[in-house]
Amino acid sequence: MSQEFKWGILGTGGIARAFARDLSFLNNHIVAAVGSRTKESAEDFSMEFPGCTAHGSYEDLVTDPNIDAIYVATPHPMHVTHTVLALNAGKPVLCEKPFSINTAEARQMIEASIENNVALLEAMWMRFLPHIFTLRKILASGILGEIISVTADHGQRLADQGIPRLIEPSLAGGALLDLGIYPVSFAHMVLGVPERIQADAIMTEKGVDASTSMLFTYKSGAQAILTTTMIAQTPCRAVISGKNGWLEIDRTFYNPAAMRVHLFDGSITEYPSDYKGHGLREQAIEFEKIVRSGNYESVHLTHKHTLEIMELMDQIRNKIGLKYQQD
Repeated sequence: MSQEFKWGILGTGGIARAFARDLSFLNNHIVAAVGSRTKESAEDFSMEFPGCTAHGSYEDLVTDPNIDAIYVATPHPMHVTHTVLALNAGKPVLCEKPFSINTAEARQMIEASIENNVALLEAMWMRFLPHIFTLRKILASGILGEIISVTADHGQRLADQGIPRLIEPSLAGGALLDLGIYPVSFAHMVLGVPERIQADAIMTEKGVDASTSMLFTYKSGAQAILTTTMIAQTPCRAVISGKNGWLEIDRTFYNPAAMRVHLFDGSITEYPSDYKGHGLREQAIEFEKIVRSGNYESVHLTHKHTLEIMELMDQIRNKIGLKYQQD
């Protein structure tokens, strides 16, 4: 492997372009190839990235000998098929969130990673951002005291935009998988797996969730209060409260963001953000480290973590009656 880390982009939608553009902030990460269902779509995408090879099929992309890793950016229901396709071709995979539709698919993907001895990482980019690493250090320091609650919301006005992947049951639409995955993953990062889950939702006429509210209760007595909606834009903030103070992350908590710590003694410590770019490149840096070290997962988001999160998502869907044909 050269000093350059060469990416193959599987899919040509909005998130694929955002990821590829954010790599331009890095000196050694290259968009080397792109694959689409049609040659025309791949060629259109490749024009923005000099030296990018356009493949008219996903099979051609994953067998391209000139790429070091695959970024899977297709719609949710295709993640399992495209991830396993790449892993079976011996290519490490960074797979967009939600990692899969359900836990069974997630297990299939992880098993393919292990069987082929290649790295696999859920592209929950929030977990690799600078302010989140600072947050981890603050929590580890114990300065907040025993954690009592986590609150986080993620709402965007999308339901009336006619976006098929969000509104169609056949594409695993709804707020939970697309937006709710962020607050759920955030709560899991802070408090782990809850002892009890309560959830309720408002469903669309097509039968996917428009808004979902969740209450996680933990053995310690802590609670996580999480909300997601695709009906309206919300503040998208997060707060971690402990006996000695609280940490609050400004809008948008899962993006590079400013935050501060308020302590019981009245002191306030600011953590400003001067981050440039989208923030998707941090997961690429982490993935390069994993691949170059010969490891198969990240210590910051292990396969076990991903499975636990998908199991939580399955439980929430069961509580609110959200079913997909993949279940």
